[in-house]
Amino acid sequence: MPPRATPTERQKRLGAELRKMRLAAQVSTEYAAGLLGIDRTKISNIEAGIRTITPERLRTLACNYDCGDEAYIDALAQLAGDRTRGWWEAYRGQLPAGLLDIAEMEWNAGKVRAGLAMHVPGLLQTDAYARALFNAALPELSAAEVELRVAHRMQRQQALYRENPITYVGYVHEAALRVEFGGTRVMRAQLNRLCDLSDHGNIDVRVIPFSAGAFPGAGQALTYAEAVVPQLDTAELDSAHGPEFLHGTSQLDKYRAHLDWMETASLPSTESQDFMHSLATDL
Repeated sequence: MPPRATPTERQKRLGAELRKMRLAAQVSTEYAAGLLGIDRTKISNIEAGIRTITPERLRTLACNYDCGDEAYIDALAQLAGDRTRGWWEAYRGQLPAGLLDIAEMEWNAGKVRAGLAMHVPGLLQTDAYARALFNAALPELSAAEVELRVAHRMQRQQALYRENPITYVGYVHEAALRVEFGGTRVMRAQLNRLCDLSDHGNIDVRVIPFSAGAFPGAGQALTYAEAVVPQLDTAELDSAHGPEFLHGTSQLDKYRAHLDWMETASLPSTESQDFMHSLATDL
């Protein structure tokens, strides 16, 4: 296969894991290339996510790298063998690649935990609420760009309702529930939507009240996607310039701890639902 011009975050992640495995084994790119009978530059390209690798060749490398974690190797082999084109590919070239990477990350996760302080998580937004958020972007988006992003965000929510849906836990700060994006009517509908979603068995919306006080990562929008094995988990941080994907061991530990704190500080599920219903009634 010819090299990819722009690998996805998922493809780059596979390459990064292979590189980490090779370095842990203290093996050179020349030696790895010899194992597969290819040029050493192709090993570098595989590790950059630019070139594909078959599951069989991946297992050859893992064996010679003395990696004994079978669950981890199986997960990597499954990742290497996945050639499906997700629904998000229809947006490639129309939306920033980072937005597509978020959709792919969520779709392939087993469980997603999100912690947000200033707005409702994307997977739980109504189209009117999402539209209000995108209309507040700087630089200003055209009407067509706004509608394209709203459509993409609504399609991301398929991950919650498909035949084998992801498990989702959203920790939403009280501040996010009081900022009236789109005005009173839009916010009331959004709060009612959150209450309805809380009734789904795979969705848990937890409110962090003002009374919880300070919390780690305040103001940071965090999404944590759990993979088949913990080594392949991903933390994603939102920023004005686009998403940042993190998967270093210490980074994953840090953001798991952030979400664990939110779990402890948030109201129980039923109380959270009552809290949101009360806010909607008061609007």
